[in-house]
Amino acid sequence: MFLGLEAIDAEGLKAFRKRVPLGKNFEALEFARSLGIAVAVNIIADPDWDEARFQVVREWALSVPEIVNVSVNTPYPGTETFLTDARTFTTRDYRLFDIQHAVLPTKMPLRRFYEELVKTQQVLNRKHLGIAALKATAAISTRLLLRGQTNFVRMLWKFNSVYDPARQLSDHAQPVKYEMRLPTVVVDRKQLAKKLYVLPANGRAAQENKRITGEAQPA
Repeated sequence: MFLGLEAIDAEGLKAFRKRVPLGKNFEALEFARSLGIAVAVNIIADPDWDEARFQVVREWALSVPEIVNVSVNTPYPGTETFLTDARTFTTRDYRLFDIQHAVLPTKMPLRRFYEELVKTQQVLNRKHLGIAALKATAAISTRLLLRGQTNFVRMLWKFNSVYDPARQLSDHAQPVKYEMRLPTVVVDRKQLAKKLYVLPANGRAAQENKRITGEAQPA
């Protein structure tokens, strides 16, 4: 099961507009464990992260048994952050909106951000594709190779060629063939909600949303 925790602290959840208590996230993770469900966790790397923050996330990810994936905070059309953060985009190149590139300003120099991101992904890759993991997939690999299917085995050894800080940085210098269209300026916060793909819920959830944002929500 894929579980988008997105952050391991309350501050991170607030920044990503998750509107869920941190305890609820970890409660969901514990419940999945109790059911024996294998979970893949996603954490969002915010462009505002520094070296210390990446280190904290690496340590946490190595301390839990779940598969942990790290993706880059990327506002998409139809989401609240796209409407509120789009004006600060450092690039509108459609190709870079792939959750592996930073399209918002980074606190560290962009090259350094990518170095820390890839370093973190390498640590997590080794965690799940170490010697023990390779032994566990030996039967699958052999069966696929006997059928002439080599993609799975090749994938196991291609991490460094796919995740490369220099390559990610160079992508920003490529000619732009298609630019993301910026949203129209939204002044009325009530109207903002109507432009989202996921609208605020009614009832108790809406009241909680109102308490957090300090604004009335549409019925």
